[in-house]
Amino acid sequence: MNKYNHEQAKARFDPKELIPLCPASSVPAGKYDEPMFQKIAPEQYAHSSRLNYAKRQLPELSAAAEGMHEPVHQSACPINPTSRGICMSTFNAKDGTEIYYKDWGEGKPVLFSHGWPLDADMWEYQMEYLSSRGYRTIAFDRRGFGRSSQPWTGYDYDTFADDIAELIEHLDLHDVTLVGFSMGGGDVTRYIAKYGSERVTKLALLGSVTPFFLKTDDNPEGVDKSVFDGIKEGLFKDRAQFISDFATPFYGLNKGQKVSEGVQAQTLNIALLASLKGTLDCVTAFSATDFRADMAKIDVPTLVIHGDGDQVVPFEASGKRAAELIKGAELKVYSGAPHGFAVTHAETLNKDLLMFVQG
Repeated sequence: MNKYNHEQAKARFDPKELIPLCPASSVPAGKYDEPMFQKIAPEQYAHSSRLNYAKRQLPELSAAAEGMHEPVHQSACPINPTSRGICMSTFNAKDGTEIYYKDWGEGKPVLFSHGWPLDADMWEYQMEYLSSRGYRTIAFDRRGFGRSSQPWTGYDYDTFADDIAELIEHLDLHDVTLVGFSMGGGDVTRYIAKYGSERVTKLALLGSVTPFFLKTDDNPEGVDKSVFDGIKEGLFKDRAQFISDFATPFYGLNKGQKVSEGVQAQTLNIALLASLKGTLDCVTAFSATDFRADMAKIDVPTLVIHGDGDQVVPFEASGKRAAELIKGAELKVYSGAPHGFAVTHAETLNKDLLMFVQG
């Protein structure tokens, strides 16, 4: 598998065409969104977007750029309206699915796995906080979400664990702290259960769906299947409105928590980038996957953080039980915190994560 040195992840430029190239994926890095979904001629878009970016990055080439009037061929710089980055760092999973990731900073690595139906952008405050304090932070878009490819199949936890394993191998990471939020907690838990902890030093489960979300005869504390059926029905009927309404329990807006209209809009925008098929299939995955056996295989220091005001993944059925099943786990309960405490309690979470990775 091709390795990539993140220290050299700087855009290269073809002085003739001024096309930024992304060494992480070895493809033209022309996946622009400035402005996103703008309805102009493709040739004009490819030419002006690429030209303006090059002029900003390399002022010394501005004079040469001004003299370039012929449109650049569109295929040299593909337009991807789902991309919010300039240079796309990606790798291909074993089934060909392209997985996008962010890689910030230097130091011991902290790898983040996002929740449903979000993407790596949910971690921007945690990544900035840790990276500015001497850690290398990596976050990826799960297959079917964000800027990653949208395959028809593969929305199961064994595949998600495989994707993480390949990302860790791709970046040649060692001594990793894995951090998983909500359904992402299942990703990192299954990774350790399947691949072991040779490359992992610590694990943090934040508002995680582990150990078992679904109510069954031997899991009476779980959530009834009708709840998950209702989620799927809502997504089929009107995905945009369902996810917009979902922000209320997610952020605890009906329980006195406050987040800005901008945050709510950002959450909706991120969620709607995801594949509908992947969004639906992941409801089945995070509700019906039993991680109880995986818990016993976790052999690294583990921090479990959960809000006792969580209306999405109830604390009593998840965080509390996960901490009981993982040997030596440390449990932190955020009083009154909702599911989306990475936003509502960002300052507290950032400090707790820093203390954990430093310890």
